[in-house]
Amino acid sequence: MPELPLRKQWSGLVLVTLLLASPMTQARAEEPFPPILDEATGQIWIDSGYIEFLMSPPAYPPPQAPGVLVVPDAGAYLPRQLVEYSTQEAPGTIVIDPNRYALYYVMPGGQALRYSVGVGREGYGWHGTEAVSGKRAWPEWRPPADMRARRPDLPAHMAGGPDNPLGARAIYLGNTLYRIHGSNEPESVGRSSSSGCFRMTNDDVIDLYERVRVGAKVIVL
Repeated sequence: MPELPLRKQWSGLVLVTLLLASPMTQARAEEPFPPILDEATGQIWIDSGYIEFLMSPPAYPPPQAPGVLVVPDAGAYLPRQLVEYSTQEAPGTIVIDPNRYALYYVMPGGQALRYSVGVGREGYGWHGTEAVSGKRAWPEWRPPADMRARRPDLPAHMAGGPDNPLGARAIYLGNTLYRIHGSNEPESVGRSSSSGCFRMTNDDVIDLYERVRVGAKVIVL
């Protein structure tokens, strides 16, 4: 049987290599590897997916074009609703379940108001217990230093208003930098999209703002 020309052999080899590499490349993009040291050569191998992760979109993407109506993503977003909720916590307590993108405002009689929330993206989530330390309508926004380091285009200060990323209301948690707040990016609600704060649609945060009291317990599961 005659041998294939060398050029065709190389072409076949490249094709097989690309076919085998494609799923691996896709897996790496989804789960990037951290830098790996090759002890034999002393070189450091950095997965391109890892660089993409480090340079991933910031917590506060640019606002939508004026006049464009944007609704929350239907995947994890559910409208505000009264649900059955068994808990030992007193009415008026807020319980946030990041895995469900849900905030529960405990009501009497084994019920709670369930709101959809946006939560911290990978590396920015947290859990614990805090208390509501303050509330503010149309809050101003001062991006923290680490966020400005990632997004040098962000202003040092932004007055409250419809273009402010904190939205219509903010509920402050203890002495932390974290808040429950509205958003001018309603499509981010129901996703892992923030730097640790909990985003709600402006309509929902206004409703919660009127119910919750300063001093109320907030539990992040």
